[in-house]
Amino acid sequence: MNFLRKNFKSLVNKKEVVYWSLYDFANQPFTTLIVTFIFGKFFVEVLAPDPISGTSLWSKGIAVTAISVSLLSPVLGALADSGGYRKKFLILSTYICVCFTFLLYFFEPGKIFVFGKINIDSYLLALIVFVIANIGFEFGTVFCNSYLSDLSNNNNIGKISGYAWGLGFFGGLISLALSLGLFEVEDINQVRNINILVSIWFLVFSIPTLFFLKDVKSKQGFSLHLEKSIKSIYSTFRNISKHKNIVRFLIARLFYNDALVTIFAFGGIYAGYIGFDYIEVLILGIVLNISACIGSFCLGYFEDKIGVVRMLNVTLWMLLFSVFLAFIAPFVILDKIDFVILNKDVFEIVNPKNLFWVSGILLGFMQGPNQSGSRSLMARLTPDNKKNEFFGFYAFSGKATSFVGPILFGFMTSYFGTQQAGLVVVCLFFLIGIILFNSVKFKS
Repeated sequence: MNFLRKNFKSLVNKKEVVYWSLYDFANQPFTTLIVTFIFGKFFVEVLAPDPISGTSLWSKGIAVTAISVSLLSPVLGALADSGGYRKKFLILSTYICVCFTFLLYFFEPGKIFVFGKINIDSYLLALIVFVIANIGFEFGTVFCNSYLSDLSNNNNIGKISGYAWGLGFFGGLISLALSLGLFEVEDINQVRNINILVSIWFLVFSIPTLFFLKDVKSKQGFSLHLEKSIKSIYSTFRNISKHKNIVRFLIARLFYNDALVTIFAFGGIYAGYIGFDYIEVLILGIVLNISACIGSFCLGYFEDKIGVVRMLNVTLWMLLFSVFLAFIAPFVILDKIDFVILNKDVFEIVNPKNLFWVSGILLGFMQGPNQSGSRSLMARLTPDNKKNEFFGFYAFSGKATSFVGPILFGFMTSYFGTQQAGLVVVCLFFLIGIILFNSVKFKS
C-alpha cells in the first residue's frame, strides 16, 4: 500500500487499483503452474502416449483456445461496452476457469472414462478440460484488462500496469513455493494436487476484483445490446483507417505475443527435454517469477521515464536473445563438440541446464514488462469510448494467429523428432514482431 500512496496520489480511489491488480495476483498461478511449468509437462510426459505425440496434442489444445478467444473476444468486448456486462462476463469466465482447473485433478495415466457407450482415454478428456479452463482464463483477462483505462491516466498508467503484473508474478511465486513445500512432486499423484491448489487460489484471491471493483450497470435488454455490439464491430472495421497506429501496433504484437504464447505453452515441456525433473522445474519457476517481479516493477517505473515504445523495443530484443540461448543449449553436450569447451571444468559451468537457466531468467525479467508495456501502450492509444471494444481487438491481435506458433511448434517437433526444432518458430516470430513494431510511427 505504501507503493500506491507514493505513486498514485492522483487516483480518485486507490482501493479500485488494488482490487483490479489482485486479479493478476489471483490468475497468475494458472499460467505458471497449469500452462507453463507443471500440468503441460505432466500431460506430455505422463498422460499422453509418448512425449512427441503429447507435444503435438498439447499444441492443438493451445490452438483451440487461441482460435476461440480471437473469434469471440471482439463480440464480447463490444457487448460489454454497450451493455455494461463487463463484470458479469468477468465473473463467469473466472468461475469456468476455477471449476475446470479443479477437474484436472482427476486425470491419471491409462485411465478410461466411460460416458454411456462412449469410452474416452484420460489424456484426451484431460486436454478437453484444460482447453475449457484456458478459454475461461483468457476471457477473464480480456475483461480485466479493459478496466485499466478507467483506473489510470497518461502519467501513471505504466506504474499501475507494471504494479499489477509484478503483483501477478508475486502470486505465481508464492504458488510455486507452496507447491514445492506442500507436495512430494516426485510422486505423480502428488503432482495432481497442484490443480486443486491453483483452483482454490484463483477462487479466493479473485473475490476483491469480482465483488468490489465498480462497474457501470446496464439499464437495457440483452438483445438490444447484442444488436448494438454487432453494429459497433462493423463500424470499427469500417472506420479502422482512422486508427492506423493501433492497427499497425496490433499486427506487430500479433507476432511477438504469439512467440510468448508458444514459450508459455511449452516452457516446462522444453525444460523436461533439457533434463529438468519436477523439483527442478518448480525451482526454475520460482526463480523466473522472482526475475519477472523485479522486471515488472523496475521497468514499469522506467516505462514512464524513457517511454513505453523504447522500453518495449529493449524487451523484444532481449526476449529474442533468451530464446536463442534456449535453442543452442542442447548443442552444448560434452561428447558432441570439438572446441575449447571440451575442458570438463568449463563444461561444469557451460552446459545445457545452465544455459537454459540463463535463458529462463532473462525471459522472466523481460516478459512481464513486455506484456505490461503492451497493455499500457494499448490503453494510451485507445479512445475512451471504445476501451472495451478495442481491448477485445487487443485480445484478437494476441490470439488471431497465436494458434500458428503452437501448431508449428508441434509440427516441427513431430517432423524432426525433437522439441528443439520448435524454438526456431519462436525466434522467427519474435524477429518479425520486432521488424513490424519498429515500422510503426508513434507520436512522441
